[in-house]
Amino acid sequence: MRGIVANRNPIPENQQDILPMEAVMPLLDTAFTWIERNRETYLDRLFDYLRLPSISAHGEGIVETAEHIAGVIRGIGLETEILPTAGWPVVLARRSDRPSRPTVLLYGHYDVQPPDPLDDWISPPFEPTVRNGRIYARGVGDNKGQHFANLLAIEALLASLGELPCNVLVLLEGEEEIGSPRLAPFVEEHRDRLDADLVITSDGPVNESGRSCLVFGVRGVALFELRARGARTDLHSGNWGGVAPNPLWRLVHCLGTMKNAQGEITIAGFYDDVKSPTPLERDALDRLPYDDARIMAALGVRCLDAPDDRPIADRLAVWPTLTINGLHGGYAGEGSKTVLPCEAVAKCDIRLVHDQSRDDILAKVADHVRRHAPDIEFIPLGGMDPSKTPLDSPFAEPIRRGITEAQGEDPLIVPALGGSLPDYVFTKILGIPAFGVPYANPDEANHAPNENLEVERFFDGIRTGASILAHLGSMKKPNTA
Repeated sequence: MRGIVANRNPIPENQQDILPMEAVMPLLDTAFTWIERNRETYLDRLFDYLRLPSISAHGEGIVETAEHIAGVIRGIGLETEILPTAGWPVVLARRSDRPSRPTVLLYGHYDVQPPDPLDDWISPPFEPTVRNGRIYARGVGDNKGQHFANLLAIEALLASLGELPCNVLVLLEGEEEIGSPRLAPFVEEHRDRLDADLVITSDGPVNESGRSCLVFGVRGVALFELRARGARTDLHSGNWGGVAPNPLWRLVHCLGTMKNAQGEITIAGFYDDVKSPTPLERDALDRLPYDDARIMAALGVRCLDAPDDRPIADRLAVWPTLTINGLHGGYAGEGSKTVLPCEAVAKCDIRLVHDQSRDDILAKVADHVRRHAPDIEFIPLGGMDPSKTPLDSPFAEPIRRGITEAQGEDPLIVPALGGSLPDYVFTKILGIPAFGVPYANPDEANHAPNENLEVERFFDGIRTGASILAHLGSMKKPNTA
């Protein structure tokens, strides 16, 4: 590799504890200098990646993108392979320079959301464009730009030091945007190759305040559909209203038995596995800088959802939710059409907190529907389990120090995100801790037109990734003498 300097400022192999900051800093100074010298090249390479459409929902560009990023990783200096699944392939790579140091698995996904609606994009979604200090392209924040930053962090460390301060695995999947349906089977099948000590994912935005975050968990998600049927065809509401059953009303009544006006979900056993935060989590949640009034103003709402006395941090990390994503049936066009619909559909999601499971909650919803509305069809649509890593994990402090050293400010400690990622495959199948270190700006518009990533946050991400790896390399591998 160009510019490699072998064994510069190596970490002593016999160091038992986390090294002091003054021992880690020389490792980072050379890497940070390398990153600064290669800014233009790094942007060009990111743009090459972003130009490849990799839409998992349609299969567009998936294979080409997997081959491209595998070639990039191979060129950085990692042993790299593309492994098949029953769906889209997984890119898996490894570099093991220091057996006595931890092995960190860097997870990401090379697939992206469809770019629709295309007319709302200011510039083409797969032609990266810089405007006002931001890169605009589909996938730049979610997730290509963020995991590419971590790949460049590996390259910068290798180019400036000659070796990595810790060992790395890279796992990039091609199905995250369709719910990672084959990641768990892949991890089960290849667990002998995934002998990592921890997982780090860089995905999603930083805190709305702009401060970086160290995330210890994610909520899970359970998806389902309810379908009610009436007559064989739509009917005249005057001739048949009050005579033929109305599927929309039956769905509304069924949904009304699932959640009351006080915000309580009334499905039997729904809260059985919901636990209070630990003292460490309670303290971290209370420190998160949510401003209720500002958030309501930004959303254009006058109040928060019931119950109205629940802190926003608790709403997102501690409590499960039931959301009606869509209610469909009959006529929804302009003007009126006095129709009695023959069919109605409700699509819903439940966000799960730690100790709840997707399968258990879907079974409880199915039982609830059978008891309250046996003529309504319940259709489970899958989802993923939640994940949680203890705040006192021994890896938390070196990661926190790595973020602080790269960005000049301590990260916020976030016990759990409100959204979902497939972290459970690592914490529950591999049994290792999983951490989130997002790099994207709060208004990245992921999944929407004009998705963007601030240029400086991209470079902050490269520096942060390098710093985290250096700090993890300052500690001994767990369970080694």
